[in-house]
Amino acid sequence: MSSSPIELKGSNFTLSVLHLNNEDPQIIEQAVREKVGQAPAFFQNAPVVLNVSQITSGANLKIICRAVAEAGLSVVGISGCQNEKMRKAAIRSGFPLLSEGKSARPVTAEPDVSEQTTATVSSPDTQKTKLITVPVRSGQRIYAPNSDLIVTANVSAGAELIADGNIHIYGLMRGRVLAGAAGDTECLVFCSHLHAELISIAGQYWLSDQIPAEFTGKAVKLSLVNNELTINNLI
Repeated sequence: MSSSPIELKGSNFTLSVLHLNNEDPQIIEQAVREKVGQAPAFFQNAPVVLNVSQITSGANLKIICRAVAEAGLSVVGISGCQNEKMRKAAIRSGFPLLSEGKSARPVTAEPDVSEQTTATVSSPDTQKTKLITVPVRSGQRIYAPNSDLIVTANVSAGAELIADGNIHIYGLMRGRVLAGAAGDTECLVFCSHLHAELISIAGQYWLSDQIPAEFTGKAVKLSLVNNELTINNLI
């Protein structure tokens, strides 16, 4: 055991980036509440970084951060400051300034929970399917806005898959999966080896202990029938 009462170590974390396209706190709070309400098990108290590159330097970041927090997300930093005035305002808000990776892209619609800084997501107007061919590790969150999501590798416990469309997992699924994140009740979840911590379609979800035991480890399809989750064998 170390004699020091603390140890400072480097680590990596995957964070969602909330791109702000409006600086009215009430509009932002309502938009965030709607997003959190679609899947509270995924988004409630989730840590996010606010990207302020699309709002003016006169915006009141302290009030905006408070609005986001009251709506159900936890702000952990601010990115996208375009000038010294904005940087000073961000510092006064009490949150650290962070730099995003090159793959982070703004969402062009209303304020929304964007893709991870480590994920590449198709732009909203392309309607393409997002394909992940590498294992999704614990702590990672993959979000495919306005598209389906296909994962051909294993998904670890503690990882999250989110898509506005359908989700296909052709590997061992131990994490959490949310299809129809924008509210589409026609979306489906396909999984070849089901061991999920949570499964949700359009806000209706099962925790692991609610998934019928006879489907554990099986190839399954999940859908909504009369607004209730339904599960069937694929094979």
